[in-house]
Formats: sequence, C-alpha cells, structure tokens
Amino acid sequence: MTTGILPLRVCAVGLAINGIELLSEIGFELEPGGPTVVLGPNGAGKTLLLKLCHGLLAATSGSVQWCGTDSTRAVLHQAMVFQRPVLLRRSVAANVDYALAARRVPRRLRQARVVKVLDATGLAALAKRAARVLSGGEQQRLALARAWALEPQVLFLDEPTANLDPAATRAIEDLIVSIAASGTKVMLATHDLRQAKRLAGDILFMHRGRLLERSAAHEFFAQPASDAARAFVQGELWW
Repeated sequence: MTTGILPLRVCAVGLAINGIELLSEIGFELEPGGPTVVLGPNGAGKTLLLKLCHGLLAATSGSVQWCGTDSTRAVLHQAMVFQRPVLLRRSVAANVDYALAARRVPRRLRQARVVKVLDATGLAALAKRAARVLSGGEQQRLALARAWALEPQVLFLDEPTANLDPAATRAIEDLIVSIAASGTKVMLATHDLRQAKRLAGDILFMHRGRLLERSAAHEFFAQPASDAARAFVQGELWW
C-alpha cells in the first residue's frame, strides 16, 4: 500500500535568483481535499511556488517537506502540467504510454490505463493522431491525460487554460473537477477570478512574492483580509 505524501509543509520558504528575492517567507500546509487555487496577479510568484513544491526549484531558505517520505520518493506520486505543455513527436496514445513507461508501469498494465484515461478525457477518437497537430485545447487535455494516467496523489497545474477559448476552458475545468473527485489533490495557479470561484476549495493569495492570506474560497471572496486581495477581487490590482 502506498503511503500518502500529504500534507505538504512549506515552511518559511524563500527563493532568490542572482541576488534578487523572488519569494519570501512563504508558509502553509497543503492537505487532502478539494482544489487549492494559488491566486494573484501576473508576476506574483505563483508559478515559482508550484515549481518549488514540485521539486523543480530548490528553495534558498526554509524547507518543503512531504509527509512520511523524502522529496525523491514524493516525486513519484505527483505530477505537474504547465501552461504550455511539451508533447512528444508521437501519437496521442504514445504520449500517455511513454509517461507510464518512464514511471516503470509494467507493459501489461499500460494499454488498459491509456485507453481508460483517453476515454475519460474525450481523446479516445484521437488516439492515433499526432499529438502536435492537435488544437490548443486538445493538447492541454492530452497533457492532463498524461498526468492523470500516472495516478498522482498531487497534481500541480500552472495556468492550465491560458489562451484557450471558453469552450476549451470549460472542458479543461470539467476535467480538473473529475481529477479532484478521483482523489487527487489539485493545486492550481491562476489569475482568473472567475475560474478560482468555479474551482477552488481554498485560496492561497499571493502578491509580489509573498503569501498574503489563505482561507476557504467562499470566505476569501466574501471578505478578503488584506488590502491587496480586496483590490484584486475588485479588479484594481495588476501588480
């Protein structure tokens, strides 16, 4: 039986690059439950925070601690989808199969899992199509399918609907709801207030590299605690 890697404890984390402080004194616990949305204007540090949590960047101060395991083992139970997914020059099905093979899922199990996840993401009819000729929305659905096939305990999503039209955005959001309902903890970065209202169980609000507040989504939108959050909710904060 796989030990759960949550909660994730982010303790007084800071990040500096070339002497410039980008993140400062960030602390919170990521626990099982509905999607956690990291919300804030462009440049707030949302993507950097997700990369730190996922292990793609190392904090220059503080610590990122997974429950019951070290970061090397925790990475096997998490996945991340970027704003602009990188797809292989292979078919849709082969993209998913490659991710499973890289995680050393036995060949006898991979085909069934590929079929299942492509069906769940509405991509079954495109299984043999070259991944790189898909539309933007289809490519993002494939990136989600590839990550979901790994059965991660935690899935990090960085602006997953940026530059997509409303229909494609709705399809991605429906998938995110399904992934969360399957038991995967979703942590999603966005600057889109409407998307945050639709998806969030709780909000981490960031501004200028700092975490200014955390609260349940309904509480945050009803009464933000910080001046910056109130301005952002009212559409008056861009940086």
